[in-house]
Amino acid sequence: MADDEIRDEEESSEEKTKFLFIFKRAPHGAIYPYEGLEVILIMAAYEQEITAAFVDDGVYCLKKGQDTTGIGIKEFAKTFKVLEPYGVEHLYADRASLEARGLTEADLITGVEVVEAEEIANVISAQKVILPF
Repeated sequence: MADDEIRDEEESSEEKTKFLFIFKRAPHGAIYPYEGLEVILIMAAYEQEITAAFVDDGVYCLKKGQDTTGIGIKEFAKTFKVLEPYGVEHLYADRASLEARGLTEADLITGVEVVEAEEIANVISAQKVILPF
């Protein structure tokens, strides 16, 4: 019986917690998106299942070709497209949020899945931990 209990503990410790990071703010003018990216990188070290969704002004975080030299801060959008090796397999952008801001999928960095709000709702309901930024 003790061997069965040990195996059960080992199997449950291998289960990954599902984390969803929701980016709702524009990338510059507030520290939230940058800190969200930092937390993703930290959590990736713990080998959890990480997904990111970008809604409202958060879709601007994924816009390629941002020039931040005039505001004196580091441009970090490129970092989002290299998260896959860290275990972040899905970056979702809300189609309605893009359209409301005059953006298309072509305006975004590579590796982003543009989805409807219903799909984002499904992703949210499948998560254990949801962190808004």
